[in-house]
Amino acid sequence: MNRKTLPKSHRLCSTKAVEHLFSKGQSAIAYPLRAVYCFREDSRTEVPARFMLTVPKKKQRHAVDRVLLRRRMREAYRLNRDILFTSLADSHLQCDMAFIYLSTHKSDYATIEASMKQLLDKISKDASQP
Repeated sequence: MNRKTLPKSHRLCSTKAVEHLFSKGQSAIAYPLRAVYCFREDSRTEVPARFMLTVPKKKQRHAVDRVLLRRRMREAYRLNRDILFTSLADSHLQCDMAFIYLSTHKSDYATIEASMKQLLDKISKDASQP
């Protein structure tokens, strides 16, 4: 049985890794989400992908709304990350990703999930290209 949990090792926490991601990474947009991603070949970690989520305070003023949107984004990633994991395993790469919420309005889960699927599909296509 394939458990769909999100352990701490799948989170992108390192300051150096985040700085490298935003300085050298590529970007893709599927409104209301934007993804910044960077591939790496070194296998310091055993996880195929690490991610972080951001909901800017400038876009969502209330903390409750930011937390709600982060939960929706995290759930959409957790359920659909297999799209990315198979292509990363085939190409022997690892990926660091940041998902940024762009809209000033709260989106429902279906919209966020559709955007997340598009972004993960785009990242997996980039991973499979030489």
